[in-house]
Amino acid sequence: MARDLPAAISRLRNATARVRGAPRALVRHYRARHPHPVSELVHPPHPYARAFGMVAVVLLGAWLGLLIVGSVRTPVGPMDTKMTLRPSLTGGTKINVSPLGALELDSHRAPIRLDVDVDRLDPDRAQALVDHPERFSGLQDEVTEDIQKGTRDLAVRSCVAVVAGATALGLAVYRTPRRALAAGGTALALLAASGATAFATWNPKSVLEPRFSGLLASAPSLVGNARSIVTEFDIYQKELARLVTNVTKLYDAASTLPVYEPDPNTIRLLHVSDIHLNPAAWQIIGSLVEQYDIDLIVDSGDTMDHGSAAENPFLDPVEDLGAPYVWVRGNHDSDATQGYLQRMKNVHVLDEGKAADVAGLRLAGMGDPQYTPDRSVVTAGDPAEEAAGQALASALWGERARGTPVDIAVAHNPVAARETDGAVPLVLAGHVHHQEMEVMDKGTRLRIEGSTGGSGLRAVEDEDEPDPIEASVLYLDRGTKHLQAWDEIRLGGLGLTKAEVSRHLPKENSPGATPSDTPAPARSAGGP
Repeated sequence: MARDLPAAISRLRNATARVRGAPRALVRHYRARHPHPVSELVHPPHPYARAFGMVAVVLLGAWLGLLIVGSVRTPVGPMDTKMTLRPSLTGGTKINVSPLGALELDSHRAPIRLDVDVDRLDPDRAQALVDHPERFSGLQDEVTEDIQKGTRDLAVRSCVAVVAGATALGLAVYRTPRRALAAGGTALALLAASGATAFATWNPKSVLEPRFSGLLASAPSLVGNARSIVTEFDIYQKELARLVTNVTKLYDAASTLPVYEPDPNTIRLLHVSDIHLNPAAWQIIGSLVEQYDIDLIVDSGDTMDHGSAAENPFLDPVEDLGAPYVWVRGNHDSDATQGYLQRMKNVHVLDEGKAADVAGLRLAGMGDPQYTPDRSVVTAGDPAEEAAGQALASALWGERARGTPVDIAVAHNPVAARETDGAVPLVLAGHVHHQEMEVMDKGTRLRIEGSTGGSGLRAVEDEDEPDPIEASVLYLDRGTKHLQAWDEIRLGGLGLTKAEVSRHLPKENSPGATPSDTPAPARSAGGP
């Protein structure tokens, strides 16, 4: 029995060793039969799941690459822009013009969108265009070349960005170079396919049907069909070149105007109208204010061309013209234009027949009831103007009944101004772009001003006889507020430097006039 004990212990040890080694043997057995990890034996991945995971890594990595390094900055004409490709379900092109808004073009159908951010207008390149207007003729080719170069640079950078982004994310997720490279290659293939699709579906006519947002949302109603802009761009280009070429000549002409000797018993009123965004007008008005010792300026409207909020900074010089500025809205001026001027110091906006006392005169006015740049609204024509004039006349009679008669009424359209006959001694208007003076049937004198902006860009519609720049200085007695005389100032239109000033006297103030020559006074009360 004692002899068998060591043998039994030895057999027990051998059995224990075999039991302890069984798990290792089992693992080796399963690894030999099944090369995948045990966890995969319990939940084996589906092929679709693996493919979905790869696609997610590719798309996310490519997007991150484009977001971080996938953009190029390139000059386009006088502008600095940033071009970027973005993932998109609908494709197209989006042009962001901060702070005005954006416009979108259906330029192509592909899962990528081209974003173009206009960062700023380079002052040096813009000044070069102004100094050398002949460059406008080649501007279109220059812009096209800039865009093509920027697009090529963007394509190369985008390829590098998507491959680098997808490869880096693939390496982080899969931890194997093989799968990381597969992710990068897939991203490059997707980008190439998207580019080919965009090229195949490219629509060059998309520029004729843009979608606007932000402040640019008003552009379709302001400028009409975009097709007309494209077809008439050559005309605009010529007008702009002529404008920047000749504007300095207009400044020189204004500086040569004769000086009127101030009279302390006379109120000097400068009447301007229909500036139509001509920047030369501000220099000319400033020169007239200084040389004629002007007490107040009356603008009978159409200071703007489209009335868009983007044009409002054009009005900023009004505050520094050296005299109070009285203004009524024209048919090219919007409510946004009027609101901008109302917030400016030294500016008096007349509307709805409300009166204001300025520089010793009491004035009342009515803004034009029509806003014709809005092509989405059918104009009402003369009936709307007549109704506005009748409302103004009613307000004038009301002021007279309260013992605060108005000296001068202001309306943009002469049709509206004529409705005030008998309610006020003098009414000022514009709109028709030429000067007139008449005494109406009931004794009210109607003064119609020409275009102080030379009709703006419209000045070159007749190149043989470009529209002149016109303004008037009215001299009124400080006591009676009656018109004593007026000077008509006429500057040659674009391309001309001739300046003419002619003095005119009312018939009743002319030498040898009789009492019968004096216009019948406006009735004291009771309406027209």
